[in-house]
Amino acid sequence: MAKEQKEVSAIAYIYASFNNTIVHITDLSGNTISRVSGGMVTKQDRLKANPTTAMFITKKIEEEIKEHGVNNLYVRMRGQTGGQGLGPGANTVIKTLSKDGFNILSISDVTRVPRGGPKKAGGRRGRRV
Repeated sequence: MAKEQKEVSAIAYIYASFNNTIVHITDLSGNTISRVSGGMVTKQDRLKANPTTAMFITKKIEEEIKEHGVNNLYVRMRGQTGGQGLGPGANTVIKTLSKDGFNILSISDVTRVPRGGPKKAGGRRGRRV
C-alpha cells in the first residue's frame, strides 16, 4: 500500500535587492522553517545578488523544507524600499522552486512604498548658488 503524501503549505519570503538575496521559509502560523542568505552561499560581496547564487540558495532551502514535507508554497517577494524594484535573484528563486516540484499557489509583491519621507534639503526657497 502506497504511503499517502500529506499536503503541507508554507510561505516563502524572498528579499531580493541589488546587494543580496535572502529567502525565509515559514509555516502558515509564522514559525521559521529555514532561512538562507547570499552570504551563507558565497563570501564574495559582488556575487550575493547573482542569479547563480540564488539557485544555490534555493537548493539549500529545498533540502531543509523537504524534511518537513512541504510541497505547496505561497511566495511573497520584496525589493528594496524606494529602490529600482526587485533584484536579479528573485525570479531565479521562484523558477528553481517550481522546476524542483514545489506547487506555487500564489506570488505577491510586498515591496514597501515610501510615502512622504524625510524633508528635502535646501529650505523653503531652495539651495542658493
